[in-house]
Amino acid sequence: KATHVPVGEDQKQHLELTRDIAKKFNNDFNCGEFFPIVEPLIPKEIPRVMSLRDGKKKMSKSEDSDQSRINLKDDKDIIDQKIKKARTDNDPIPSEINGLKNRHEATNLISIYASLNGISLNQVLKEFGGKNFSTFKSNLSESIVEKVCPIGKEIKKLLKDISYLHSVLQNGSKRADLIAKNNLKEVYDIIGLTKFSW
Repeated sequence: KATHVPVGEDQKQHLELTRDIAKKFNNDFNCGEFFPIVEPLIPKEIPRVMSLRDGKKKMSKSEDSDQSRINLKDDKDIIDQKIKKARTDNDPIPSEINGLKNRHEATNLISIYASLNGISLNQVLKEFGGKNFSTFKSNLSESIVEKVCPIGKEIKKLLKDISYLHSVLQNGSKRADLIAKNNLKEVYDIIGLTKFSW
């Protein structure tokens, strides 16, 4: 019964089936908005992160090359190496946004840096305009390490405590089961099916 779901722009269509089913159920059984017509929450300020090997393709864990992405468990050395090898072009970083036109890899790296540091593309270009990418990549790598490495350390710590992870999964399963059963009971009442024992 969610009213809003955070998704990326390319995942918006996955909510369409949910919306269609909710509308049909609500209409067929004349039950108002029993199932809310879910709306996508698409954060405008977060750009799509593209592959480090191809600025026209989305960064994805399903891509063959591990060099195409930053994984949450990557350590500082791996991140440094991946960013050093990230594809760019031979031109210096422009001072204005129109200088990024058709420079997909450059735009990707600059967008990542801007997002990680909570600044605009214009601010990044003002800071690094005219400089080469080797200087910029060093700063980008530092920003990624600062954000990603603490997450990776926490993941590795949690993976060592299997009993804790199992307890989280079991508690989550119980909570989800209770919500699902209550919703299903309401659905059965609405459509007039024989009540089941819960």
